[in-house]
Amino acid sequence: MKYNVTGNIKGLSPSQLKLLDKLYSRRVNKSEIITLDLAREMYTLADSIGRQIGLLITREGKIAEVVIGTKEIIYLPDLGRYRLGQGRLRRIRLIYTDFGKDKELKIKSDIYTDLEKLRLDMVAAIRVDKNRTAITYAYLMPPSPKEKFGGSASATEEFKDLDQVDIDFSEFITELEGELSYVTEKTKQVGKTSAILVGVYDKSSHDPESSMLELKELARTANLNILDTIIQYRTPDPKTLLGTGKLEQVVLHCLKLGAELIVFDCELRPGQWRAIINETELKVIDRSMLILDIFAQRANSSEGRLQVELAQLKYNLPRLVESDAGLSRLSGGIGGRGPGETKLELGRRRIRDRISMLEKKITKIGEQRDLRRKQRTAKELPVVAILGYTNVGKSTLFNFLTNSDVVAENKLFATLDPAHRRLRIPSKKDLSQNELVILTDTVGFIRNLPKELRAAFKATLDELKEAQVLIHVLDASDRLIADRKNSVDEILTELELTSVPQIIVLNKIDRVPPLELDGIVTEFQGVPISAANGVGVEVLVGEISNYLLNLKKITKDLQQASYDTY
Repeated sequence: MKYNVTGNIKGLSPSQLKLLDKLYSRRVNKSEIITLDLAREMYTLADSIGRQIGLLITREGKIAEVVIGTKEIIYLPDLGRYRLGQGRLRRIRLIYTDFGKDKELKIKSDIYTDLEKLRLDMVAAIRVDKNRTAITYAYLMPPSPKEKFGGSASATEEFKDLDQVDIDFSEFITELEGELSYVTEKTKQVGKTSAILVGVYDKSSHDPESSMLELKELARTANLNILDTIIQYRTPDPKTLLGTGKLEQVVLHCLKLGAELIVFDCELRPGQWRAIINETELKVIDRSMLILDIFAQRANSSEGRLQVELAQLKYNLPRLVESDAGLSRLSGGIGGRGPGETKLELGRRRIRDRISMLEKKITKIGEQRDLRRKQRTAKELPVVAILGYTNVGKSTLFNFLTNSDVVAENKLFATLDPAHRRLRIPSKKDLSQNELVILTDTVGFIRNLPKELRAAFKATLDELKEAQVLIHVLDASDRLIADRKNSVDEILTELELTSVPQIIVLNKIDRVPPLELDGIVTEFQGVPISAANGVGVEVLVGEISNYLLNLKKITKDLQQASYDTY
C-alpha cells in the first residue's frame, strides 16, 4: 500500500503509517492555528513512534504535508510548488511536535531559518503535558529601517495552553501579509531590480570603503535599486567566499528586504559562483558580470555590441552549468550512436563556435580601423586622444571642444564607442592661422577591468596608438585621484603607450575648494579646468598647440639628421 507520509518513515509499521496517513483527512478551521484535538492526536502519534511529526497546513485549513523527522530534528520537503509573489508569504504554516526537556517550549534555530528562508505563514511547536497543550509560535515581521544586518525580523509568542490563544488566524495573517507587501513595495522601484551589494575584504585590502562606493556607482549605472550594502573583513572562503554561515545570513537578509539580486565586489571563481547560487534561489553576479551588463546596456554601435557579446560569452563559458538534471538527456539516435552529447555540452560547443565567429568579425573590424588610421595618417592630421578613468568628464570636455553632442552622463561608462571630430586650434607659428587636428573620445578605464572585456575592446583601445598627444583627464574632486591615475597608467603600460606625451587635465575644479586645488595642481602638474562651464579650456588648447609644435620640431630635426647622415 502506498502512503503519502514523507520523511523519516523507515522502520515504521504499516499500522503506524496508516494512522499517520489519516492525518491528511483532518481539517482546521481558517480562524485557528491548529485545533486542540488535532494537536493532541499528532503529539500522541509522535510519542508512540518516537519521532517528531510536522504538519504543513494551508490557509484553507487543509493538511498539505505530513512530515516525519527524528526525535531531535525535522526536515521539510521541497516547497517549490507552493509559489509566492514578491513580498508575499507562502500561504502555508508548519506545526510540529517538540520533545524537548526544557521547561519552556522554544522554537529551534533551524525552524526560525525555515520560517525566514521559506517565508512560511507561521511556525509553531506544540507539546502535551498532562492535561495541557502548550504552544509557541513565530511569524515574520516587517523589517525596521533601523534594523541592523542579521537582526531578527520575526516575533515569537508563548502560551502554556492552546486554549489561551485568542487570535483569528485568517484575519491576522492577511493583515500581516499586507504589511509585509507594503514595506516591500516601498523599497521596490518601478523598472529596477532590487539588489544587495556584498564586499569581502582581507586585512591587506586597500581602502575597501572606496571599492564599495565604486560598486554602488556601477550598480546605479546598471539601474539597480540598492537596498543595502554588507562588508565583511575576513580571508575569503575558497568555496563560498563568505563562509556558509555568513552566506545564509545574507540570503535571509535578502528575503527580509525583498532583494532579487546579490552583487559581489570581486570576481567570483566559477566554483564559488556555483556554490553560492546553489545556496539560494536569488540571482548572483560579481563585479565583472555587472560591468559586462553595463557595457551590454550602453553599447550602441554594431561593433560595440559584438565586442560586448564576445566578452560575455568568454566570461560565462566556464560558468555554464546544468541547472536541471532533466536537461542531461542525450541527443543520440540514428547516425549518432554512442553516448552522444548532453545539452550542456551542446551549449558549450555552440558558445565556442559563436566566440570563434565573433573573433573573426572583430578582427575584420580591426583591419578596417587600421585602414582608416592609415588614411588619416596620409593626410598628416595629428591625433589627440582624450582618456582617463570612467566618469571623470571626458565626453563633456570633448563636446565643449568640438561643439558635439556625444552622450555625456553622470554615470560610469557613458561612452563605449570612440568618437572622432575635427578640432581647429590656434597655430603657434602664425596666430592668425588655425591648425586642424583629430580629437578622439575613448571608453573610460576602471580598476580590475575584466580581462575578457579588455581583450574584446582591443580594437577600440588600439585607437590610442595613433595619437600624438594623450589628454589624461582626472577628477580633481575625487579623493582617490592618485589611485585612479595609477589604474589608468597601468593600462597604458600594458598598451605600450607610456612613451606618448601626456597632458594631465584636472577637471571639475568647480567642486574643489581653492586652497585644496593649489595643492592638487602642484602635485599632479596638471591643467585645472571645468569642462562643464569652460573654465581653463582655453589654456588647455594652448598646451595642446605647444605639444604639437614641439613634436613637429622633434620630427623635423630627426628627418634632417637622417638626411644629413644619408
